[in-house]
Amino acid sequence: MVRRRDVLRLISGAGARMAIAGGSLEWRIAAISPLTVRCVLGARGVPIPNPGTLSAAAVAKPSEQVLDPAGAHRLPVGRLQVSIRPDGMTVSGAPRLTVDPSTGTVTFATMDGPILGLGEGGPQFDRRGSFHDMRNGQIGHDQRTFGARIPVPFVIGAAGWAIYFHHPGGKFDFTDKQSARFLADSPAAVQPLVMFVIASNEPAAILREYATLTGLPEMPPLWSFGYHQSHRTLAGRDEVMGVARTFREKKLPCDSLIYLGTGFCPAGWNTGHGSFTFNPAVFPDPAEMIRQLHEEHFRVTLHVVFRNRVLRGSVHDACATPGNVEQAGCYWRMHRQVEQLGIDGWWPDEGDQLDVRSRLARDRLYYDGPLMDRPNVRPFALHRNGVPGTQRFGAFVWSGDINSTWETLQLQVPVAINTGLSGLPYWGSDTGGFIPTRELTGELYARWFAFSAFCPLFRSHGRTWKLRLPWQWNTGELGPSEISGAGSADPERSELHNAAVEPICRKYLELRYRMLPYIYSTVRESCETGLPLMRALWLHYPDDPAAVSRGDQYLWGRDILVAPVVQRGATERRLYLPRDTWHDFWSETAQTGGREITRQVDLATIPLYVRAGAVLPFAPLRQYTGERVEGPTQLAIYPGADGRLVLYEDDGVTYNFRRGHFTKIRCEWRDRSRQLTLTVEHGAPGAAREFEIRVVPDAKTQQVRLRGRHMTIEM
Repeated sequence: MVRRRDVLRLISGAGARMAIAGGSLEWRIAAISPLTVRCVLGARGVPIPNPGTLSAAAVAKPSEQVLDPAGAHRLPVGRLQVSIRPDGMTVSGAPRLTVDPSTGTVTFATMDGPILGLGEGGPQFDRRGSFHDMRNGQIGHDQRTFGARIPVPFVIGAAGWAIYFHHPGGKFDFTDKQSARFLADSPAAVQPLVMFVIASNEPAAILREYATLTGLPEMPPLWSFGYHQSHRTLAGRDEVMGVARTFREKKLPCDSLIYLGTGFCPAGWNTGHGSFTFNPAVFPDPAEMIRQLHEEHFRVTLHVVFRNRVLRGSVHDACATPGNVEQAGCYWRMHRQVEQLGIDGWWPDEGDQLDVRSRLARDRLYYDGPLMDRPNVRPFALHRNGVPGTQRFGAFVWSGDINSTWETLQLQVPVAINTGLSGLPYWGSDTGGFIPTRELTGELYARWFAFSAFCPLFRSHGRTWKLRLPWQWNTGELGPSEISGAGSADPERSELHNAAVEPICRKYLELRYRMLPYIYSTVRESCETGLPLMRALWLHYPDDPAAVSRGDQYLWGRDILVAPVVQRGATERRLYLPRDTWHDFWSETAQTGGREITRQVDLATIPLYVRAGAVLPFAPLRQYTGERVEGPTQLAIYPGADGRLVLYEDDGVTYNFRRGHFTKIRCEWRDRSRQLTLTVEHGAPGAAREFEIRVVPDAKTQQVRLRGRHMTIEM
């Protein structure tokens, strides 16, 4: 019910309007699509603000219906019905919104099922019962366990609705069992209240609608989905090159070496925070060292810190005042001399203090900047901060400076799921946790490493950094110790003689690289649909309440269920298999879904289950993504249902895919007839493609060559 305030008065009588300082409030209703209604409550004629987070489609001026909030209205909008009364509005399929325009408070029923979304961080998995102040960065609720925050005001109701609150600021209160409140920082009288209401029984459609509002993800380079090894304090040139050499000598696959900047550690790649000058003690000849690392097929990523409060403009703006880091055009010019040495990626850290517009400007800077000198090479950047729309710049994000504890590992699973549901598909965490505690053991690291192998960003990083090297746990050496803050501690020395860790790391590195065809195809699907790589079970099983409520496991793409082991000393893992038949990835035995099961585990095992009907592609093992190796692509078929895979391939580096230079091969399995059909959907057939096909659990394989556009194989 609208209440009287100094800035608003409700004039009674027929045809009454809400008057504000001589003006009036009005509802402006428009269809963004058949499933999304844009609802604007504000003073007459005030435009929708857009700091860059909304897409052009979301702020376009389609045919709007302007309505008096004091009246009663019912109208069709797209496929939906909108009803407006003086106390609020309803979009069919979504909860009723009761609006107090004098305060900007919106109250809505939470309906059935979990409440999801809201970006990265904060209380997980179901947001019911929590309060979210939507602050950005490493601040607020249990940051050391939940991680940093990227607030995204996108609320998903698992019952089949979602609301994106496009407003300069606000908080969410889900502490009531039956209803929730959005508490805007300013009333509709001052700032229009803009809500995009989505209603659909198809979860994938809801995420596609959100992508229409804020943008689809951009396609990162293939190497960014390989393994990233992060470094901190460096002893000198020999150590820099020695770590790289050890990866190749041990044949541990790795694509990217990330170097921290000096400032958080005694000796990093540069001479201090904000510096773009190489530290001569560790990079005495940076051009030559980068050349040598490239010769060994490593990508080089540099860490950089931004501590100003504002960043404005774009890299294409003229720089009137060189050195002005608050202007993107000037700030990027500080990067360029280093970039031109052959730097492959950037890790922009900090920036928690930036407002929404500045955060987006920074995300875009690390996309547009590299393209100035290499316009046909996809950039890579790993960000601590983001906003709705960050995904348009192919940005990776990670969960910040979290503790090395079992509780933290456990909470990273739902954090990852909600981040993906919030339109940010490229997520990861510091493998092993950032801040060492007594709980940092070989066991914790091995469990975390297996989990990270099934995250979009596969990266090890943390203080006491040598314990993030796969081989360090059996050397007896701790490396540089970095104890800082309450609860921070080095692991027991007895933990440094654990021979089990390196083989487990090898196992998951090799599996990750062999699975890259599946991962990369899923990345392409994300860029086309807005679906994340790490998927809540709700996305594919919305009619299974037990699946919808699980936040401790997820789908890796469409066909692989991942249940990370997050308990110390675990010898078994309780998990839920949704309906369908599932095949244990390791034993290849079939399991009936729609029930909970207990999977026995050893330290080397993360439970993985593959959906019946899946066709999984496996590449020959590589030491880096661009390595040329001989051998066919293996297609493993998991019987029990019909299924399909669209295998996507491009050069992994350039934007030539935008000009049609990519291949899509549709692999369709017909279970009853045991036939696999391969069809080139896009791309010239070119040279014959070799496949080795196996129906699980049979050991027998069949070698085939796809010479034309279509072939059917009897299995």
